[in-house]
Amino acid sequence: MSLLEELNTLLSPLVPVETGVFSKSAPDRYVVITPLADTFELYSDDSPRNESQEARLSLFDKGSYISVKNQIVRALLNAEFTITDRRYVGHEDDTGYHHYAIDVAKIYELEE
Repeated sequence: MSLLEELNTLLSPLVPVETGVFSKSAPDRYVVITPLADTFELYSDDSPRNESQEARLSLFDKGSYISVKNQIVRALLNAEFTITDRRYVGHEDDTGYHHYAIDVAKIYELEE
């Protein structure tokens, strides 16, 4: 399983989710997943066995985002994701959305 697959499975019951950009008519609350990095962790003998995959979850909400943000964070922690950053990005006056970002990482076995 990959980071994107796992995040989509985990977050879909909580909020509409898309990768890269929300392509449909945007609802009042949704998450966009943006892949950030795939890196090899420290390894020996010139043969990596694991990779760290990272992504940013951008939560957009026209109402109070606090409750759903807390649900997302709890779900991520329960699924053993590492949260590397959380921050309020700001209110987008032109769209009416609050934008909150959560950066996550998880280590996966390297696929053949």
